[in-house]
Amino acid sequence: MPLRTAIGIGGAASGKGRDFERVVEFAVEAEKLGVDVAWSAEAWGYDAVAPLAFLAARTQRIALGSGIMQISARTPSMTAMTALTMATISNDRFLLGLGASGPQVVEGLQGQPFAQPIRRMRETIEIVRMAFRGEKLCYQGRHHTLPRPGGEGKPLRLAQPPNPGIPIYLATLGPRGLELTGELADGWLGTSFTPEHAGAHLDHLRRGAEKAGRSLDDIDIVVGGGVQFGDDVEAMVAARKPGLAFTLGAMGSAKTNFYNDAYKRGGWLDAATEVQRLWIAGKREEAAAKVPDEMVMQSSLLGTEEMVRERIRRYRDAGVNQLRIDPAGRSMSDRLDTLGRAVEIVRQECD
Repeated sequence: MPLRTAIGIGGAASGKGRDFERVVEFAVEAEKLGVDVAWSAEAWGYDAVAPLAFLAARTQRIALGSGIMQISARTPSMTAMTALTMATISNDRFLLGLGASGPQVVEGLQGQPFAQPIRRMRETIEIVRMAFRGEKLCYQGRHHTLPRPGGEGKPLRLAQPPNPGIPIYLATLGPRGLELTGELADGWLGTSFTPEHAGAHLDHLRRGAEKAGRSLDDIDIVVGGGVQFGDDVEAMVAARKPGLAFTLGAMGSAKTNFYNDAYKRGGWLDAATEVQRLWIAGKREEAAAKVPDEMVMQSSLLGTEEMVRERIRRYRDAGVNQLRIDPAGRSMSDRLDTLGRAVEIVRQECD
């Protein structure tokens, strides 16, 4: 299978500068460059769906994926309704990406319990797929019961035509979540991934797939990182250390940080532990300084064209199907130039 390319839009801080026009321009130009998929993030900035609905009207070919819709923010039936609607208005270009998020967002922002996220995810997928198949939604689960007992509700089916072909991708990081992805999902939206330690994630995906009578080849593996071309690799690495320190230290609480845990499994136990300790202690600059250069290099695609080309080969050889590219650049033009160069290298190496 040829390696496909993807971009991300949105993010935790999205919307601060009312920058949506730039988001749209970037995605539209990315489609012209041959990018295959645009994934929209959702945390506490832009939601995952509205930007994709707008892009559905402004693009023709690029697939549009929610990366991710938080399962705590919507009921499973509303998730299904939204996905079916997006598939209709995009001419079946929509990919449903789901994630559990983390306790700080789920309990702090959504006001929902975070306990048992794997079980909640399983129930969500089962109800969503029932809706996709056009079935009446009658379900008895630990966290979801349809209809609600003791009231006037009755089992209903959605009015939209069935569309069981909508792919479901999961953003998971822990071993149990990865196994669930291998068992039930069409694809995996991965982070904290390095090709050098791919087994830290893919072994669990494979185990879940085999449990369901499938193989890892049945899962669309979507991972990637920042891309930057240039000769001053030391400066590129230094510029990315604060962001990686944020991931290791701030993407979760001191007790629960799935990103940090994934890096620990991927060969960075000591570094991930120390960076998190310093970050939580408020020593942000010291935390960034403790991020190893090699961790940055393994998490990114940086350097000369040949160095970036070699990194792309590593992702391909590790089993990645879809390379998510975050192009560096001071301006929109710079970012698009970087994106175009990376897409062309992927074509040369992986078609």
